[in-house]
Amino acid sequence: MKTRRHTPAGIVPRRLLPRALTLALCTAFGAPVIAQEAAPAQQPLPLPLEEVRLFVEALDAIRNTYVEPIDDKTLLEYAIKGMLSGLDPHSAYLAYEEFDSLQETTTGEFGGLGIEVGEENGFIKVITPIDDSPAQRAGILPGDLIVEIDGRPLVEMQIDDAVELMRGEVGTPIVLGIMREGEPEPLEITLVRDIIEVASVRHRELEPGFAYLRISQFKVNTGEEVLEALEEIKAAQPDLKGLVLDLRNNPGGILQASVEVVDAFVREGRIVYTQGREGEIEMEFFATPEDPSLGVPLVVLINSGSASAAEIVAGALQDHGRGVIMGTRSFGKGSVQSVMQLAENRAIKLTTSLYFTPEGRSIQAQGIQPDILIEEGLVTRTTGRTGYTEADLAGHLRNGNDLDDIDGEERQAEVSAEQVVSTDYQLQEALTLLRGLSILEGARGLGTPVTQAPPAGTAQP
Repeated sequence: MKTRRHTPAGIVPRRLLPRALTLALCTAFGAPVIAQEAAPAQQPLPLPLEEVRLFVEALDAIRNTYVEPIDDKTLLEYAIKGMLSGLDPHSAYLAYEEFDSLQETTTGEFGGLGIEVGEENGFIKVITPIDDSPAQRAGILPGDLIVEIDGRPLVEMQIDDAVELMRGEVGTPIVLGIMREGEPEPLEITLVRDIIEVASVRHRELEPGFAYLRISQFKVNTGEEVLEALEEIKAAQPDLKGLVLDLRNNPGGILQASVEVVDAFVREGRIVYTQGREGEIEMEFFATPEDPSLGVPLVVLINSGSASAAEIVAGALQDHGRGVIMGTRSFGKGSVQSVMQLAENRAIKLTTSLYFTPEGRSIQAQGIQPDILIEEGLVTRTTGRTGYTEADLAGHLRNGNDLDDIDGEERQAEVSAEQVVSTDYQLQEALTLLRGLSILEGARGLGTPVTQAPPAGTAQP
């Protein structure tokens, strides 16, 4: 993977430089990506004296007349927190526990619910529950609004404060008040905190010749895990005809990991680039010639829970014509955050740039539009008898192939042995498309798999 970096300007104030370490974040909710020394800052602009006077007067009024005494250190930390939260939903002040949580989110374990959240109109909104977590097992769904925690209303609560309330000692219970679309009354869901170990990559065989690869979020070693998974898939299925890459409900994570995942599927070209406040390219990533995927036909599943780094992968594969993007429009988080450490256990997380797909598309507040729109749903196979066949008729002729007839009772026993199967509709449609591509290639008699499945309306590169 080739990387080209352009020096950012004006990101870190001069007074922060001795201890500043800039970490690029590419997630819906924050995880460090690339550490780099902060660039020299521009000369600071003069402060607006009238606004500074208003701030000092407000600070003095709180110190002297607030109903309870409060120290200056706490007031100034509140001021920093409010200043950052007013910029956008992803900039934040990280102090003590919040700073530790940021480090845990990247690689470690923590006691919690396994739920990724964002802020919407003063409420805490569920983006996605993490795979095999207490939240997923309890039935928490993307789009749910968390309105109470243990009976405490969350209206206008800072998102970091809400996350801190949901984390805690393993084995302790917590009750979430949930507002869900279609439900007339709030739901009360009791969960038990557990160790959250995010397995970011898993895979399995869908049927002979077709495999499934799931990335739940992008961690430090996700790129390596994808390479290992591809090796295992190829070893188990040497005649692999198609692969489903599932990025649904993936909230993002580490930028570098998303680049490595794209690089596993494309041979050349730009993967992603970022632009800062001056409109200049700051970072640019390119693919290497190796193709661990061996050009296997690819369908990528996304939905409204696919955010940030997941959208980088989907957008890059779409622009390269490497796979068919299927599902529903993604979340639309197209900004990059930098973590600037102020002290040993305090930092600010600040939006410093926007990222763009290889063809220059920004997905900020728009998302990735799938090539094939498939809504989420369930496919249910019926198991009852649907009619009679020749073998049910009295006196029917033998088949002439020395095979025993299957009488009606025998067939009924077979059907009764099956259970009703409720299946992921989007996944079934992805598999159906891959089967069709395989049949098409076989009909063409090319003898080799399709190396690229162009998105609808996109020219073959």
